[in-house]
Amino acid sequence: MSVLVGKQAPNFKAKCVVKDQCTEVELKDYKGKYVVLFFYPLDFTFVCPTELHAFQACLKEFNDNNCVVLGCSVDSHFSHMAWLNTPKEKGGIQGVTYGLLSDLGGNIARDYDVLSPEGVAYRGLFLIDCDGVVRHQVVNDLPLGRSVEEALRMLLALQHTEKHGEVCPANWSKGKDAIKTTTESVADYLVKAAS
Repeated sequence: MSVLVGKQAPNFKAKCVVKDQCTEVELKDYKGKYVVLFFYPLDFTFVCPTELHAFQACLKEFNDNNCVVLGCSVDSHFSHMAWLNTPKEKGGIQGVTYGLLSDLGGNIARDYDVLSPEGVAYRGLFLIDCDGVVRHQVVNDLPLGRSVEEALRMLLALQHTEKHGEVCPANWSKGKDAIKTTTESVADYLVKAAS
């Protein structure tokens, strides 16, 4: 598995479905914005809609922080449109408003090194900065859903680091004295471990 962190994100050109519209996009179109690019195995499956709806639930927070969310699977744009028109209670993703990339043939997933031997994408997630550099990546096996809250936390941590030049330790979160809390927790742990 390739580690893309610190490297330029592989560019792609793909059909992208947003609601009932299909356009062609390139990653470089989003220069100047943060991008959360996440891969999922297939439309009309069981874990995938839970993730797509979870991203939708947090979409305003991503957008308010200058971040574009893009989902990507090896399905066609026709499949994406059909899934977008299927109600949630029937396993669909009706109401999802961010872009879904069609990666027929798996070339984008292959470039990001998340294409499984079965020809579908693992649950990879890549946080790409405004200059097109991958700053965070995580890859889950097919049955393991992601934490969208963690993806948002990583975006906010990256922005905090860029703005203030400060590090973001374990469990850092925006608006909390996480550095102090984490430092105290580590100190308590070390004292207990030494006893």
